[in-house]
Amino acid sequence: MKKRFAVVLAAGKGTRMKSNLYKVLHPVCGKPMVQHIVDQLEQCHIDEMVTIVGHGAEMVKEKIGERVKYALQAEQLGTGHAVMQAEEVLKNKPGITMVVCGDTPLLTKETMNALIEHHESTRAKATVLTANADNPAGYGRVLRDDQDRVKKIVEHKDASEEEKQVKEINTGTYCFDNETLFETLKRVGNDNVQGEYYLPDVVEILQKDGDIVTAYQTDDFNETMGVNDRVALSQAEKWMKKRINENWMREGVTIIDPDQTYISPDTVIGKDTTLHPGTVLAGETVIGEECHIGPHTEIKDSQIGNETTIKQSVVHLSQVGEHVSIGPFSHLRPDTKLAEGVRVGNFVELKKMTMGKGSKASHLSYLGDAEIGDGVNVGCGSITVNYDGKNKFLTTIEDGAFIGCNSNLIAPVTVGKGSYIAAGSTITDNVPVDSLAIARQRQINKEGYGKKNQ
Repeated sequence: MKKRFAVVLAAGKGTRMKSNLYKVLHPVCGKPMVQHIVDQLEQCHIDEMVTIVGHGAEMVKEKIGERVKYALQAEQLGTGHAVMQAEEVLKNKPGITMVVCGDTPLLTKETMNALIEHHESTRAKATVLTANADNPAGYGRVLRDDQDRVKKIVEHKDASEEEKQVKEINTGTYCFDNETLFETLKRVGNDNVQGEYYLPDVVEILQKDGDIVTAYQTDDFNETMGVNDRVALSQAEKWMKKRINENWMREGVTIIDPDQTYISPDTVIGKDTTLHPGTVLAGETVIGEECHIGPHTEIKDSQIGNETTIKQSVVHLSQVGEHVSIGPFSHLRPDTKLAEGVRVGNFVELKKMTMGKGSKASHLSYLGDAEIGDGVNVGCGSITVNYDGKNKFLTTIEDGAFIGCNSNLIAPVTVGKGSYIAAGSTITDNVPVDSLAIARQRQINKEGYGKKNQ
């Protein structure tokens, strides 16, 4: 098999986005557009990938990392000029080069592989990815000859009335013989209104030279969508969300209202899990089997065990075990770890803490920087007081302890195994095993005080 190369065009500023954020970094379903492209290309057995950067180059490199090589297009002088910047990396290398725009996040590995295979099977020097558009206005039209090869690509503004009736459009994605590509790019001129070097001119030059130029047509026009403004961005978001949600439904996940459910491309969900409306699964989240998530729940970069229920809550960067119940209105902040059978109820906030098997904090508590053992009950309104204004300290609650309501545990402190904390106590010293700690002032009644202050 011939070597495969890829050039990702990601140097344009994207002025129509009217944004301080570089265009290809605008997210679709939580992931930058250019990252979608790189992810899909990596699954196409690409030997070398070059991303052309310009505006916001450092930000693009930060997002993509060392997965690709980079070439700088200091001046944006057209798509042909952009591809030329990859010559130093790819010149004189036999193989096939795919050129993809970084603002086409809906392209799939299946379509890319099919394009490459079509290019190889026809022994073409260039192959254009095309699609049928119901409304092709503004797109370049692909005109074929009687052998179904590409005769020419004509821009909408230059097309005759007859040519404008053609609905097959150029998507801006191509395959080329790598060596031919860079040889031909040197023959591309900039004698046009914009004074730029256009990549489609390579196709025209090759056709005139008598080389084989073909087209591969994808069945899904939406997949080829280029995002140039916020309207197109919202459309790409809609189609990506639909694709992701339908995939998981086919894999055995129940989504009650797909229009109101948002799943990142990197999320994994087990079968027989039910997602209720308003659920947001972001980042590299993993949901187990037979879970109930939502309604109105956000989970990001977290792992959720089987048969767990999370309602109207937020979970970030946390690990939740099996048979756990969370919510409604709970907040799990980063580095929270809940073991099997834990219950976290209404208005409970957890941060950087662990909770052992069967333990529960049913309502109105803050537990941060804590290690809580198995079978612990944390009463309503209890707080681990972990911060002294400069440093944070650890609270340890050992197995089977019972924390009465409205208790303050002033860290660093340890509550021993099987111990009880009386309601309303402020605990400043360690509590021994199997003890009862009472830390509150004795009640004093001042008779007649109310009448005196009337």
